[in-house]
Amino acid sequence: MARAVLAHHSFSAEFDADKPLKMTGTVTKVEWMNPHAWFYVDVKDDNGVVANWGFELASPNILMRRGWSPSSMKAGDVVTVEAFGAKSAANIANARTVTLASTGKTLLTGSSAPRSAQ
Repeated sequence: MARAVLAHHSFSAEFDADKPLKMTGTVTKVEWMNPHAWFYVDVKDDNGVVANWGFELASPNILMRRGWSPSSMKAGDVVTVEAFGAKSAANIANARTVTLASTGKTLLTGSSAPRSAQ
């Protein structure tokens, strides 16, 4: 019987520590699951074109140890994300920090980026 397997990967397999990003947008979805939580943000570029970005977080267990809960961020929240972009051209990144516009609170994401990049 075939089963779906969630692959766990190293940071350097998918993300580029030399590709730092900082963007602000509106959260569209949060997936609180293992092995990595993910959230998605609509980001408007300089031309007004909106693109949906996916941001990888640490596992829910690590996030909880860093002060997160499943309700820390929800669809509709405006956030500023500091992250490292994917090696591919996809709108995917590994989040380093998330700052909530409503409170100014910055949450650490448990990024798997090498220490030299953080």
